[in-house]
Amino acid sequence: MADIVGNVETESPRSRSSFPIRGLLFLGLAALVIITDQITKRVMEDRLRGQRSIPVVDDILRLTYVENRGAAFGLLQDQTTFFVLVGIIVVGVIAASYRYLPRSGFMLHLALGLQLGGAIGNLIDRVRQGYVVDFVDFGYHANWWPVFNVADSAIVVGVVLLALNALAPNPAADRTANAGDASR
Repeated sequence: MADIVGNVETESPRSRSSFPIRGLLFLGLAALVIITDQITKRVMEDRLRGQRSIPVVDDILRLTYVENRGAAFGLLQDQTTFFVLVGIIVVGVIAASYRYLPRSGFMLHLALGLQLGGAIGNLIDRVRQGYVVDFVDFGYHANWWPVFNVADSAIVVGVVLLALNALAPNPAADRTANAGDASR
């Protein structure tokens, strides 16, 4: 993180060396999510298309092939162009957020990497075939919960981590505020 000396901001050696690692975490995690998402979707297409649900853990967890042409919970069906445009905007916002946010903690890099990978994973499906392949199903016990995929999971976990990051105390900001109070 940056050290404040008078009115001049200098960068500590620790922040310079950790930034490339965090940048690799962001991009590497996004790539891992995309690859895992695309592989699992293709495997599920090959194995499950035309079949009924396959139980994994009784009726609690099932594999169910679904061609999702809308959003979660069946909203906005057959609005592929809209979802492609939204996906492109989301990817752009995540990339810009990462680019222009101050160098920050591990959790923010993790959250944005998960969100970017998930958004690109679902965007690839929508551009490639006009729908997203979903396959994780909590069976008959959770009829209210939609079938989902790896990209959806990464997005949700990324949003939760982003919220936790926003709610967590910021020690650097606290130090800066305390330094300002001490100088008065």
